Parts: sequence; structure tokens; C-alpha cells
Amino acid sequence: MTKPAKKVPNFKNEVEERAFWESNDSTDYLDWAKAKQVVLPNLKPTTKTISLRLPKHLLDSIKAAANSRDVPYQSLIKVWLQEKLRAH
Repeated sequence: MTKPAKKVPNFKNEVEERAFWESNDSTDYLDWAKAKQVVLPNLKPTTKTISLRLPKHLLDSIKAAANSRDVPYQSLIKVWLQEKLRAH
């Protein structure tokens, strides 16, 4: 692609910018052939704390399974939930 035909306008706020990009094609303004991949090594996914009540015997079983794998039980629960979602 050659030089983009149009100049990206200045926006007053994020709402105005969002509305602009929802109704305009970025390829008219940006040369994506010159785009470079960005690595953000310190970026962490946003997490949300939840409260989950489990029967004691179930939690004990989860903790035992986590202990046998040498991982924290909360991490094992997250892995199992993610695996189940992928399989669904």
C-alpha cells in the first residue's frame, strides 16, 4: 500500500474517536503494511475477585489434587475452569 490518502483527525475525547473509527475504515488512514508487532511483557490480564462457596469435602479434594501437582489450589481451579470452557 502506498501513503494513506487521508490524515487522521484530532479528537476532543475518546467518545468522539470511538465514533469516528466505528464509521470509517482504518486502511484509508493508516498504512498497515508498515505496522510492527508490539510486545507488552508486563501486561497482566484483569482479574476479578469472587466468592465461591464449596462443600468442605470438595474443597479438600481440590486442595489434595493441587498438592499432588505442586500448584496452588486456586490456580488449579482456574486451569480446570478454562479447560472446561474450551471443551464446551
